[in-house]
Amino acid sequence: MILYPSIHIKDGVVARLTRDSSYLSQAEVLHKNVGERAAQFEAQKFSWLHVVDLNGAFEGRSVNAQAVDDILKHVQIPIQLSGGIRDIASINHWLDKGIAKIVLTTVALQNPELLREACRLFPGRIVVKIDSRAGYVAVTGWTKSSTMKALDLALRVEDAGAAAIIYADINTDNALSEINTEAIIDLAFALTTPVIASGGVHSLQDLEELKDNAGVAGVILGQSLYSGKINAAEALALAQPLD
Repeated sequence: MILYPSIHIKDGVVARLTRDSSYLSQAEVLHKNVGERAAQFEAQKFSWLHVVDLNGAFEGRSVNAQAVDDILKHVQIPIQLSGGIRDIASINHWLDKGIAKIVLTTVALQNPELLREACRLFPGRIVVKIDSRAGYVAVTGWTKSSTMKALDLALRVEDAGAAAIIYADINTDNALSEINTEAIIDLAFALTTPVIASGGVHSLQDLEELKDNAGVAGVILGQSLYSGKINAAEALALAQPLD
């Protein structure tokens, strides 16, 4: 199981939206140097990074390009990038820059033809993130709900040929909930596409429960790493396959 430490970028710095906030202006600054923070995760022996352009997620276009470039200069491990990437030209631009995988969010729901085209043009390099609130897809930086069920979108994404699906469960006040392991496992069981769990992972026990299910290929770790609630070395040791 692959562990993806996350770096969310707002206005060029590492930030996060708190549990009780849904507006970008309420984001909390965690680290002022994104490249340095990325290098720290690489030094801890993580094999991937999950990078999110928070401004881009809300504005629908890439905003923190300079900060992403800084991360690319500081690390050798592969990066999957999300946030405001909504056309083929943008996907191609970032892949040419050295990003390993592109994560599509809102556009996967709103433009299924673009999703199919992206998966065709860039096989194995397109991932789709599905944020679910009460079983329905949330969009626009997870501040709005759609009328499509998360499973229906996941099946569409699988049919399009995406390399993986990132799944997060959001509660009704827009905050990331405690991880819903049952929902993640159910989704993984319904698909052949690998599922990456995101949001609300707070303990090694959460990781243990997810690791025991073959369809769960990875977990994105955020605040639990920044706060020290999860120890990086212990998490990585737990995620390693048994001999």
